[in-house]
Amino acid sequence: MLPYFADISSATREEFMHMPAWQIRLFYVLIFASIGVMLFQIWKRSKVWMAGKPISWKPQGLSAFLKYIVGQRKVRSSRRKSGAPMHLLIFYGFLSLFLATTLLAINTYLPWKFHKGVYYVSYELVFDVLGLLFMVGLTWAIFRRYGKRPKAVTHEASDGWALILLWVVGFTGYLLEAARISNTAENAYNHFSPVGYAMAKAMPDVTPGLYIGIWWFHMVWVIAFFALLPQMRIRHIVMAILTAYGSNDQPWGELKPISLEEVEETGQIGVAKAQEYSRWHLMSLDACMECGRCTEVCPANSVGKVLNPKLVVQSIRGVMASENPVADAVTEEALWACTTCNACVEACPVLIRHVDMIVDARRNLVAEGKFSGTGATMLRQLGSTNHAWGAPRGSREEWMQGLDIPLAKDGDFEVLFWVGCAGATDPAAVRTTKAMASLMKKAGVKFACLGNEEVCTGDPARRVGDEFLFQEHAAMNVEAFKRYGVRKVVTACPHCLNTLKNEYHQFEVELEVWHHSQLLAKLVDEGKLKGYKPLAGSTVYHDPCYLARVNNESDAPRKLLGENTQLNDQVYPSSSSSNLLEPEHLGRKTLCCGAGGGRMWMEEPPEQRPGNRRAEELLATGAKTVAIGCPFCRIMLDASIKQVTDEEIKIVDLAEAMQEANA
Repeated sequence: MLPYFADISSATREEFMHMPAWQIRLFYVLIFASIGVMLFQIWKRSKVWMAGKPISWKPQGLSAFLKYIVGQRKVRSSRRKSGAPMHLLIFYGFLSLFLATTLLAINTYLPWKFHKGVYYVSYELVFDVLGLLFMVGLTWAIFRRYGKRPKAVTHEASDGWALILLWVVGFTGYLLEAARISNTAENAYNHFSPVGYAMAKAMPDVTPGLYIGIWWFHMVWVIAFFALLPQMRIRHIVMAILTAYGSNDQPWGELKPISLEEVEETGQIGVAKAQEYSRWHLMSLDACMECGRCTEVCPANSVGKVLNPKLVVQSIRGVMASENPVADAVTEEALWACTTCNACVEACPVLIRHVDMIVDARRNLVAEGKFSGTGATMLRQLGSTNHAWGAPRGSREEWMQGLDIPLAKDGDFEVLFWVGCAGATDPAAVRTTKAMASLMKKAGVKFACLGNEEVCTGDPARRVGDEFLFQEHAAMNVEAFKRYGVRKVVTACPHCLNTLKNEYHQFEVELEVWHHSQLLAKLVDEGKLKGYKPLAGSTVYHDPCYLARVNNESDAPRKLLGENTQLNDQVYPSSSSSNLLEPEHLGRKTLCCGAGGGRMWMEEPPEQRPGNRRAEELLATGAKTVAIGCPFCRIMLDASIKQVTDEEIKIVDLAEAMQEANA
């Protein structure tokens, strides 16, 4: 064998084999012209993006590129049995071919000549095999598109032609390799191109003229690919890179504030026309490949409402270059149907922030007086009583009667227990509040409440679109925090948690905010409390959107129920629970109860309640007890469970379960 490979140092291949000089020059003219056509189209479209507002953040840059483009994190988290593996084959196959072409160009056009010897045969073997990933993925995609295509995936004739174009580019590349091998003298190193070598054995002898013809046939498709790229949905190859690079690291649960100065300057609140979104948001719309992942996970869409996140993106993109109102393009009904659960944002492979754009449009509708019904009643109640349910201002201490609950005004506390509107008013949520206070006392936590000094965080106002009503309430709470030196806060409401943790920093206060499950889990770890262990097969846990998805906490609640999981770190959360029952959708992939985004206070037909779908999934586990960690979820699921079954089902908050374990 050694003599057979004795000349490995001389192994290489000739570039532009048999090509006359004029054809090489013609190739460069055509390839650069096609790239120029592509860049011109992108530049022309960029003028539409640049009509938007300048971004107000520092782009994530390389870190986001590596995480979301090279690492394909979002793609790996959805459609694990179909779209994800198919797309990963195409992407990494395409990436390998791009890398191969780049390395060859470096060797060809720069002084360093390394395309020979061991490197050359390794290059041929690795990229020949990796190219098969590209071909397999494309073949899968073509059969999937014309066979069992997901309902949410948009399909146009150009989509099929784009896949065929890519497939032909890949196939003719292998055909060209086979022609080269057939046209050159037999040598041992041809075996390191297994696909091309196998094809060459099936081909007749290739003459120099035929080789040149095959070479041009391949290059015509490559040139067409560059020129047509911006016109097809596969433009996301470029657009996704730009979107990821320019994205910010703002938490999903944080909405951008509006200043009075901005209102005075623009003469309006929120977004009326697409040009009033940021340049990044407009650019991200062009990155959409209309895969429909966002629509598949939308709780409103799944129960028959008109909201379709994919169509929201398409509709806003359709008016980017016009003066048409966003609300008319999307429809007001669709805008108000959103629960702001961020399932669409979590699923989107190209990082589109649907919720940001929907809330910005809502802000304008509220400011223009185009919001009515029970949701508008909530805003009036909030404005007059500082309570989302309209409870009297002095009612927030009623639950404390006979419990000796310390108040912040009395001093000497380390943790502020934020009760929230529901926690002080709703009977079931009040039981959670009392249980949490009892547990903190038992564990020796030095806590206090604001009592009647507490006002709503403003979360429902901000999500509905009344930004300045939110800011008014935030300012009152921040004043109280500063007055009492509050630095640590615990709350049983994920919506309060999110607002305090992710948005109050906009008002110059830095808080360490815990969900009650996180503090209780810490106390269990410290041996100050005992965890609750339900009977095997009796209990299912429902992940609240604003805890599990928006704030990435799924493990602490399960720890309280006797399970040690690592859902917070998993790209696609999957259950490892033993005693605890788990629904199909859990962790960040949870199904929304329908209460977020102000929907708690809006009327909807019983058959269009997102909570019904979630209730059916929870009960399908066979559970007789549903554990929850959110007062909003409790209210919605209580109504939905009663609607979908006559069976007696117990709903219990994590704090109540813990109280039972520590009685």
